[in-house]
Amino acid sequence: MDVNPNRVYVMGYSAGGDGVYQLAPRMADRWAAAAMMSGHPNDASPLGLRNIGFTIHAGEKDSAYNRNRVAAQWKKKLHALRQEDPQGYVHEVHIHKGLGHWMKLKDAVAVDWMAGFTRNPLPDKVVWKQDDVTHDRFYWLAVPAGQAKKGAQVRVQRKGLEIDILQVSHLDKLIILLHDSMVNLDEAITIRWKEKKLFMGYVNRTVATLHRTITERGDPGLIFSAEMSIDIPNQGK
Repeated sequence: MDVNPNRVYVMGYSAGGDGVYQLAPRMADRWAAAAMMSGHPNDASPLGLRNIGFTIHAGEKDSAYNRNRVAAQWKKKLHALRQEDPQGYVHEVHIHKGLGHWMKLKDAVAVDWMAGFTRNPLPDKVVWKQDDVTHDRFYWLAVPAGQAKKGAQVRVQRKGLEIDILQVSHLDKLIILLHDSMVNLDEAITIRWKEKKLFMGYVNRTVATLHRTITERGDPGLIFSAEMSIDIPNQGK
């Protein structure tokens, strides 16, 4: 199929909206943007939405399961995240006045809104929070197979040849995946944790990393030729 992997979107209504609340942050590295209509997030967290567009549409009178109230709460959460991190968490939330669960197609504007986004598979900053369905990879970060844990959280930022691990919880080891389109692998790379240098040196390109990351996803935007496994000191379980 002739599909541009950087122009893939997810949207859903009612129970489908429940799914979008879950899948958008959990699998954000696969989407350009997401639209949630008339759903409920249950235990979902918005943290993983940092690098995609996310829009919410709910009816003002859609009180079943508190869908209207929860949509308003997520509006506040997303606004707060955007204020703390102005380069991320692009969002738009509409609570449609006088409408219930059926919004009379007022939410159709979400399609054009999403179309304005193109996925960036290699963002400079990644925020990754594992939910109850865990994954071993997210953008250019990974964990060793079988070590993903519910509730684990990571924030990592890349600038030039320097990579800063800003936050880690419930994780002992983090894998940094690299490609020449991200950093110049012919130069020394520095990886820090809380201002402490955990690594400084060259990271080798290997056919094994290239092959594995191709076969894992089959996604041309998420193929990597080098990787560095970092031990995170003093982390709780």
